[in-house]
Amino acid sequence: MEQNQQPQLNEHNKEEYPPMHTTEHIVNQTMVRLFGCGRAVSAHIEKKKSKLDFKLPQPLSDDEIRQVEETVNRVIQEHLPVTTQYITQAEARDRFDLGRLPQNASDTVRVVKVGDYDECLCIGRHVENTSEIGTFKIISHDYKDGILRLRFKLL
Repeated sequence: MEQNQQPQLNEHNKEEYPPMHTTEHIVNQTMVRLFGCGRAVSAHIEKKKSKLDFKLPQPLSDDEIRQVEETVNRVIQEHLPVTTQYITQAEARDRFDLGRLPQNASDTVRVVKVGDYDECLCIGRHVENTSEIGTFKIISHDYKDGILRLRFKLL
């Protein structure tokens, strides 16, 4: 794609709170790295508090929950740049699960990268650097029918 050319993306109807949305990406990658699960199967991301649901074969221990919190905060404190890149769906196919794209998704997709820690397809708003996020705090968690729900906020 030429440098001056503006990519054509699908309309986006959500107005995310950028620090919390970038945190969602970090939490997702942390869960993948620590527990080998996929990214969240559902998410509700808000400024005041958020929740993510992960499919796991068993609940996490309190020590594992603390490990998630510590890892996410360590990544945030690394002051990683948050960047975007535009690629075609064909280019994305080998790197990402395109299953969550809407049926009428544009051929151009946007990749959001959090330093070298995470990259995924995303059309939402983000901070420019993880130093803008603050402190991540898991406020509660529960496990039911193979789903771990993490509720969290930023301080």
